[in-house]
Amino acid sequence: MKHLIIFLLMASAVLQSNAQEKIFTLQQSIDTALKNNILVKQAGLNDDVAAINLKQSKNNMLPDLSGNFAYGFNQGRNVDPLTNNYINQQLNSSNVVFGTGIILYNGMRLQNQVKQNKTNKAAAEKALQYSKDDLVLKVIQAYLQIMSSKEVAKITTSQLDVTKNQLDRMAILVKEGVVGNYQYTDLEGQYASEEISMLDAGNSLQAAKLNICQLMNIEYDSSINFLAAPGSENISKYGKTVTEVYNTSLQNFASLKLEQLNVKSAEQGVAIARGSFAPTISFNANIGSNFSSLAKSLSPTTITEINTGNYVTLGGIKQPVLTSQQNYSFSKTGYFTQLSNNLGTFFGINVSLPLFTRFQTKTNVALAKKTLSNQQFELDKIEQQLKQDIEKAYLDMTTAFSRYEVLQRQVASFNESFRAAAIRYEAGSINSVEYLLVKNNLDRAVINHTISRYEYLFRTKLLDFYESGRR
Repeated sequence: MKHLIIFLLMASAVLQSNAQEKIFTLQQSIDTALKNNILVKQAGLNDDVAAINLKQSKNNMLPDLSGNFAYGFNQGRNVDPLTNNYINQQLNSSNVVFGTGIILYNGMRLQNQVKQNKTNKAAAEKALQYSKDDLVLKVIQAYLQIMSSKEVAKITTSQLDVTKNQLDRMAILVKEGVVGNYQYTDLEGQYASEEISMLDAGNSLQAAKLNICQLMNIEYDSSINFLAAPGSENISKYGKTVTEVYNTSLQNFASLKLEQLNVKSAEQGVAIARGSFAPTISFNANIGSNFSSLAKSLSPTTITEINTGNYVTLGGIKQPVLTSQQNYSFSKTGYFTQLSNNLGTFFGINVSLPLFTRFQTKTNVALAKKTLSNQQFELDKIEQQLKQDIEKAYLDMTTAFSRYEVLQRQVASFNESFRAAAIRYEAGSINSVEYLLVKNNLDRAVINHTISRYEYLFRTKLLDFYESGRR
């Protein structure tokens, strides 16, 4: 039981230690950067704004509906809204109107605006994609820099261990009087130089970690561990020509697609501006009613007979002529009753002709054409820059691969030279100066070979980025 408890405590400590250790793979680094990067978030917001504008441009083709309600108090001389007669007394009035309208034709401006906003939405998507792709490329470069710095740091540590063993051995030989003290001091100086190299390699590794932490927008931690990037162990010659990479990039590269969409949007902008030369035809309709506090309702009550002032002679006697008169009672008409009684409607077609607009429409068309020309220049510039960048990237890639192959052969040669020098040095056939010269040659070659391997890997990733236009 005691042993079981000890085992569980040790296992718990190991698990807790692993949980606290921050480990990132290349894919995790990319995902974290895409999630936290502010520029990518801004590009995402721009994409959302483009989607909102597209939706609204479609909604602009729907009929509108508006309502108006008014209620007021009037004093003095006013116009009764029911009779249109002037009155000189207090009056409360109200009106309610609902109206609708739809544009039937306006030079296809609404339709072209929808087309332009569709293009703008597609351009915003490409801008978002390019923002992500550019960030991914930077993360890959930073990640490969970490891998390179880790290997260089490992190599310098190994080199320092070898020199330390030789330094310890030399101290014994000097003490025994077999060799002179100068050989020990030569090795001691070499050991100090390699300590500085190891410190520099460690600083380079931490600088690379800081760089990728900033790209991921997370807090820098020197203890963060990054696992080896997949495929970084295998080096093979790039299998495509510069022409193949460029031709494929013309179909896929996000930045180029973005500029092509901007040109298309500018063309649609010209069509929108030209639409202002055309008349605007719209259909309008409304329904409304009103209320007046002076409005009264008449209700019949009694019938009375009144003398008309006329007479008739019957049997020589004058008899007055009477007539029946209907009597009414007066009452104020209710608000909603008046609205119902006074209901009226209107519908009609409205045509607006832009006969003279102080040449504003002509100016807008000219400006839209200039915008189109500028976007075409931007497209040409991007195509030209893309070709130049790919040509340079391809040249750098081929140079990096040639350098890698040469350094690989150099490392193999210096390894054999160092093996022989170490044997001869231990046998006393060569002095420390000759030994250090061979060792330094090997150390430099190994480090340069490691750096060249990751340089070549990044150059191939850069060409893949140009070719595919996405990660």
